[in-house]
Amino acid sequence: MGRGIRPAHTGRQLGLTNLTVVASALLAALIGVAFAVLLWAISDANSSVSARRASRTALVEAGTMEQLLLDLETGQRGFVITKKEEFLRPWPAARKALPAAAERFTTSATSAQQRRAAERIARGVKSFLDDYSVPLVAMVRRGDPAAAGLQETAEGKKRVDTLRAWFDRYMKDERAQLAERTDAAGVNSRQAVLAATLGLAGSLALVAVFTVLQHRAVVRPVRGAAGAAQELAGGDLSVRVPPSRVAEIGALGTSFNTMAASLQDSRRRIMESTEAVHRRTARDLHDGAQQRLVSLMIGLRLAREMLAGTEPAAIDLLDQSIDNAQTAINELRELASGIYPLVLTVKGLVAAVRDLASRCPVATVVTCENERRISSAVESNAYFVVAEAVTNAVKHASASRIDVRIEFGDILRITVVDDGVGGLGKASAGSGMTGLADRVAAFDGKLTIDSPAGGGTALLIQIPIPD
Repeated sequence: MGRGIRPAHTGRQLGLTNLTVVASALLAALIGVAFAVLLWAISDANSSVSARRASRTALVEAGTMEQLLLDLETGQRGFVITKKEEFLRPWPAARKALPAAAERFTTSATSAQQRRAAERIARGVKSFLDDYSVPLVAMVRRGDPAAAGLQETAEGKKRVDTLRAWFDRYMKDERAQLAERTDAAGVNSRQAVLAATLGLAGSLALVAVFTVLQHRAVVRPVRGAAGAAQELAGGDLSVRVPPSRVAEIGALGTSFNTMAASLQDSRRRIMESTEAVHRRTARDLHDGAQQRLVSLMIGLRLAREMLAGTEPAAIDLLDQSIDNAQTAINELRELASGIYPLVLTVKGLVAAVRDLASRCPVATVVTCENERRISSAVESNAYFVVAEAVTNAVKHASASRIDVRIEFGDILRITVVDDGVGGLGKASAGSGMTGLADRVAAFDGKLTIDSPAGGGTALLIQIPIPD
């Protein structure tokens, strides 16, 4: 059965432009998120690097500050013990460098808490210098014996130990912050890489999904439409394009199906009109010219009998005229039968095909199943399809036998099989097969050809029988 127009898709159609915009927006969003995460990761990494650099600077400045404190303490202690100026040399250098070092130390703090601790340490070191170390050095220079006393020594040691403990706590806290920042940076970096990887993977997946959807929704339907157009151009007017959820493709398919249906209807109407003309012409030949020729021949025979004793030449002329009239009647009857056989109108398809088989120069066997009368349009169309198939077998197949089987049901199935040379394909069958295909397709039918080389040819014609 021919391929009819499929029902329109009832689901909501999505325009190709809208589909592309939605997919592009999703892809852009995923890529944007992925790049945003990467930028955040880069920014966080830069911030972490800056923070770690700041922590290392703070630790260096703290170490410098502590070293100045030790230089002050070492220089004054050596001077107190030896009373010699050369042992005091680290002390003035440390005293001179202390203000700038204290400024760098406090400004290098990496947090408000650390800054408060640095300022406390700086004040403590300055107090150690101004309130203890400078007066102690002055006492030694004056030769005051109390400078080397136990009380002064114990106070100096106490101050230094307290400051060193503050330095230790400060650097411990700074190292803890540095480790915390390093760990956080590592975690953030891994999370960012994971998020970016997932985003890029999602983008690739979306691209793949969109490619598949585009192939299913656009490429495959367009290829199908192109193939259908080729079949339509080849004469198969029963071809139809399936519906599509994409609005533009659906509109293209609807227009194509409407055009194909219109062409098919036009060809069916032309064929039906032509066959009506054939029936009318055959009837006119039978009822008009043929009857007049019969009347003429009867008149000539009567004249022949009435002029039995006349000249032999006249008798011969009448006999010749009678023979010519009979020949004209036979030829006219054959012509009318070729245009539209009378038996087809009177007795139907099977009787007409059997009459055709009786006149075929090749042995032709006709079998039938569930014989009945159907619409005259389908009957005449089927008859001429069989006549064309038999004619092709006689002319081109070198067949010695032709079998015709006719089956009636919801679909009229006609099989024409010959034992000829075969090797016939629909694409290379010439105008004969093209005419068959056109007749079958005009009535939503389907023509199938099986013709292996050397194996004969089998034609299967299926034509829907209207209710």
